[in-house]
Amino acid sequence: MEPKHPVTTVERTLEIVETIRELDGAGVSEIAERVDVGKSAVHNHLNTLANREYVVKRGDEYHIGLAFLGLGAYARKRNDIYEAARSEVDKLADETGELVNLLVEKDGEGIYLYQARGENAVELDTYDGKRVRLHCTALGKAILGFRTDSEVETILDEQGMSAMTPNTITDRQELFAELKDVREQGYAVDHEERLNGLRCIAAPITDDADRGLAAISVSCPVHRADDDRFYGELRKAVLGAANVVELEHNYS
Repeated sequence: MEPKHPVTTVERTLEIVETIRELDGAGVSEIAERVDVGKSAVHNHLNTLANREYVVKRGDEYHIGLAFLGLGAYARKRNDIYEAARSEVDKLADETGELVNLLVEKDGEGIYLYQARGENAVELDTYDGKRVRLHCTALGKAILGFRTDSEVETILDEQGMSAMTPNTITDRQELFAELKDVREQGYAVDHEERLNGLRCIAAPITDDADRGLAAISVSCPVHRADDDRFYGELRKAVLGAANVVELEHNYS
């Protein structure tokens, strides 16, 4: 929701912080060009942030500081889904040996809330707090499968359906057909739709009105996920974990 009376200075500071994050570190000139503000003004913002340890300077570049870590950890701990799911995500990673993710939806995007790594887990570009589009992940489709058509349409209108790989679904009719399957079977899959070489299977966490709140997934490379393992062991494991979290969240 857009604020009625945004505070320009605060908006500018947040734009600077987000630019530093997106670029994984940036200098004053690069930031000034990105946010369309003079270098002197950018310097003032950065100095204030650095004094509070929200950014740190390394050479000629500024990076996100550890002060944000405390805020992020606090925000996550205040999330009911995280508190209900953390132990099950850890157990699922140990059980499968793979990478296990917990995702929630916020403003039409997916936010990785927590990850756990089994002994064979792959290294990916994901991290706690990373945002992704919902249409191209098993996690996202698991959530969208338990939302109304109008909600899904609104999300797609706002976020689009950009292709991440040649396998990404970019046609609405095709996506809605798959979401119907998701609702019927209770899980969603991603066959190299966000990242080449990766298969994911996810189960939704719904509220007592059967609305998708979050999802848990197991991600593994294609060579370790033939159909027997993918639709057998991994499907059963992720469905079981999601069911435990759902019960804990809704009825504890």
